[in-house]
Amino acid sequence: MSRSSACPHADMAGSVKIIAGLGNPGRQYADTRHNTGWMTLEKLARRGGAEEPEEERCDGLLLRCGGVWLFRPLGYVNLSGPPVAWLCREACADLEDLLVLADDLNLDLGTIRLRRGGSSGGHKGLASLAEALGTESFPRLRMGIGPSPPGEDARDFVLSPFAPEEREAVENMTDEAAEAALCWAREGIGAAMNRFNRRAGSEGEP
Repeated sequence: MSRSSACPHADMAGSVKIIAGLGNPGRQYADTRHNTGWMTLEKLARRGGAEEPEEERCDGLLLRCGGVWLFRPLGYVNLSGPPVAWLCREACADLEDLLVLADDLNLDLGTIRLRRGGSSGGHKGLASLAEALGTESFPRLRMGIGPSPPGEDARDFVLSPFAPEEREAVENMTDEAAEAALCWAREGIGAAMNRFNRRAGSEGEP
């Protein structure tokens, strides 16, 4: 997806960064592993200095914080793609202007990893985004929630709440993820990867 001359707000092109957090609506999912994207958005909102209250937009909730838009699609994780794709079109945003926050079962709890793109790795929310955007080449920040206990169904595990003894690691991870997302918005994906992937114990990408 790229900006189009048919964009309804062409004068906005290049002026907006979108941070989309993946999660499930409903109180029963609020503290579950699949909602780390929403947890991080809440921290970004507290830091952001919103211009106006959260508003409903295309099956999601949008909070404008200057040139950064925080977006929560509300159609459950596996239906996240269409609302995010709609918002990108509405804002005339290239994919490099979008950062997706998602949990990752394949990363250890507390680890964050930024990438310019890549496969969904079995994450249905990322798969929905790839289908709606027509490409897997969109920046994402993955937050580790694993490993799952041997023999436990992956779906049951991602929809389970964090244990009390995990809460400190979760708070530290989402703090770090919020800091990394702000770095991405200000300096770009390359700078954010180099800084935060190395903190997480993996090399940054060029």
